[in-house]
Parts: sequence; structure tokens; C-alpha cells
Amino acid sequence: MTRAELERYIAGTYNTDPDYPWEDSPDAAVFRHANNRRWFALVMRVKRDRLGLSGQGEIDIVNLKCDQLMLGSMLMEPGFFPAYHMSKTHWISAVLDGSAEEEKIRFLLDLSFEMTERRGRRHK
Repeated sequence: MTRAELERYIAGTYNTDPDYPWEDSPDAAVFRHANNRRWFALVMRVKRDRLGLSGQGEIDIVNLKCDQLMLGSMLMEPGFFPAYHMSKTHWISAVLDGSAEEEKIRFLLDLSFEMTERRGRRHK
């Protein structure tokens, strides 16, 4: 799955457009819930070596919220890494170069969307 394919899937499935909140990272796109503004996906370009990948240059990734019980098994899959620049216990990164299975990215995207929806208030 490429970045463009992911963004089309998000637009078609969740009817949301990317938000570009950082002037110093103009290609970093945040996808949020319309009702609560919580992030469910962050797409950005990072240097390959930040993920432990060989080679020069940058690569597109998506950070997705992930169930803690699934993280270990997902990290064993090709194209998935501990979350770049976010909590590694709650988020996972997938590279958008075709090495991560598209079906798994879509599954995690759907899961991330569900996990970040508004929840009821906690009573103290």
C-alpha cells in the first residue's frame, strides 16, 4: 500500500481529509475523528535508518493505534515496526512501500479508528 492508496482509503472509508499541523513538517498528515479531534492515523516521511532499515533516503510510514495484546505479533510481520516518535506500547508504524500487507494495514487502521472513538466519561 502506498501513501496515496492509504489516503484514498481513509477518505472513502472515514470521510475525513488530512490535517497538516506542523509548518516544519509540511508532509506530515494527521487523520482525526471529526467529533473529538483524536488522531487515528499519522502519515509521515522518515529517514530509513530511524526504523533500522538499510539504505539511504526516506520512507513513508503510517502510525496507528494498536491493541497492546496484538503489538508483539504484528511486530513480527514484514513492514511493521515499533511506533516512530510515539508511544511504543500503544502505537505501531507500518511502512508504505508495499512490504507491509495491505490487508493488515487496513485492519489496523480500522482498529485504530475504533480505539480512538469517543468513550464515555469516567466517574471518579
